[in-house]
Amino acid sequence: MHLDHATIVTPDLDATRQFFVDVVGLTQGARPPFGVGGYWLYAGGRTAEGRPADGRPVIHLVDSALPHHSRRTSPRIDHIAFRLDGDDEWQALLARLEAAGVAYQTADVPLAGEVQLFVALAPGVVIEFVTAARNVRRASF
Repeated sequence: MHLDHATIVTPDLDATRQFFVDVVGLTQGARPPFGVGGYWLYAGGRTAEGRPADGRPVIHLVDSALPHHSRRTSPRIDHIAFRLDGDDEWQALLARLEAAGVAYQTADVPLAGEVQLFVALAPGVVIEFVTAARNVRRASF
C-alpha cells in the first residue's frame, strides 16, 4: 500500500489549480466525469505527447460550492487516499475492516476501472482506499 492522493475542497478551483500548476509545478490531466467540478493534478511534468508523465494524479481539487451538499462548503483538505495494487492486499484490507467492525462505503470511479472504499474515522476525517476494479470480488461488499 502507498499514498495515492490528497483531495482539497475549495471555493476557488481556478486559483487553486493555478497555484498547483504554476507555482508547485504539477500538471493538469484527465479526470473522470464526476457530478461535481474539479481538477486532477499530476506530478512529473508532461511527456512529448503532452500527457502527464506520471500516471497518477497526486492532488484532486473539488469545488466546494455545491448548493445541494451543504456539508461540503468549507475549504479544507478533504481526505487522503491509499492505493492497494493487488487482490490479496485488497482482500486483506476488507478482512481487517470486517474484523474490526469498521463501516465503509464503496464506489466505482467512472471510466477509470477503479473502485474506491471510504472510511469515516470521525466527522470530517475520511480515509480512502483505491484499487483497480479487477482486484475487487464484488460478492465481498
